[in-house]
Amino acid sequence: MVKQLFGLYGASGFGQEILYWLRLELQKRADPSRIVFIDDGASKVELEGLAVMPYEEFLRQPEGVKWATIAVADAGIRQRIDSKLQADGIEQYPIRGDYTFVRGAILSEGSVLSAFVDITSNVKVGRCFHANTYSYVGHDCVIGDYVTFAPRVSCNGNVHIHDHAYIGTGAIIKQGTPDKPLVIGQGAVVGMGAVVTKDVPPGATVVGNPAKPLVRR
Repeated sequence: MVKQLFGLYGASGFGQEILYWLRLELQKRADPSRIVFIDDGASKVELEGLAVMPYEEFLRQPEGVKWATIAVADAGIRQRIDSKLQADGIEQYPIRGDYTFVRGAILSEGSVLSAFVDITSNVKVGRCFHANTYSYVGHDCVIGDYVTFAPRVSCNGNVHIHDHAYIGTGAIIKQGTPDKPLVIGQGAVVGMGAVVTKDVPPGATVVGNPAKPLVRR
């Protein structure tokens, strides 16, 4: 078996969370490959028993086959890292937590699915999708690039979520219809526990039940 190098890009709490599943997968297949953290601004040189290094040092490592997984919550930073990885020909390794289910969905490169995530039929997902624990995506949904689901998001069928949207913990998105999907606009934020019953404009932040635009006083 060819020894490879797996880089978790982001020596943060989320990076440490998904490390467990990557380690477990390599152990199950007796893969001798090495794992490191990539972090361009980290002060530590070691974390969880693994080396922490800037990206340029990661590129200089001797392994001929390299993979990366982006463990960064900020969608804008995730996009910039994704562009850098593509330019350097570094493929992204998908992470799948315990008891994840993907049934008839198409996922683009860079997805990270935590434990108990359920993605159902006829779903299309863009690049670098992060879905945290117990999140659900119903049938016929379309999810754009760099979208983030916090834990326990319920996205029911026929919903279109555009690029860079953030869906907060426990949010529920009402089901749309084939002729009129419910739309979450680009860069929109759905607050924790919000119940979304109608379209959310691009860049808007909505909160409450039913979800309404956040009014800052």
